[in-house]
Amino acid sequence: MTNFDMNIKKKGVSPVIATILLIAIVIIIALIVFLWFRGIQEEAITKFDGTNVKLVCDDVAFDASYSNGMIYLSNTGNVPIFKIKATISVAAGSHETITIGDNDPDNWPKVGLLQMGVYSGPITVVGDSIILTPVLIGKTSEGDKAYTCGDRHAKEILTA
Repeated sequence: MTNFDMNIKKKGVSPVIATILLIAIVIIIALIVFLWFRGIQEEAITKFDGTNVKLVCDDVAFDASYSNGMIYLSNTGNVPIFKIKATISVAAGSHETITIGDNDPDNWPKVGLLQMGVYSGPITVVGDSIILTPVLIGKTSEGDKAYTCGDRHAKEILTA
């Protein structure tokens, strides 16, 4: 042996610790993959004999107007509207969101706006416009669940 070989002190991880580390890494990777797949698979909310509620949003039709602190809504389609999300512009670039139906529970119909249903109620608006987005109710394996339709189903009304 050379003098160089004798000066090197051999240190390493014991086989037990190495095995524990490998098992921990495998468990962590498996957990990450499991949570990733679980996030991809979203439970479908259905309506009307199993139709996905996202497709039903295309059939929603309603009219809305605003005057002197009152909002007027009418369901002109054949899909019941459970509630309406109102996004109110407050200042340049900022907004406030309220749910019509939650803010006036005494006047909002319990089952929502049915076909040809109408609603009028007070709403406080500071900005220039209100964006109204319909909320539908559908069924899941866990019971009824609300689903907010996308922006393309929203309606903007000017308040100024």
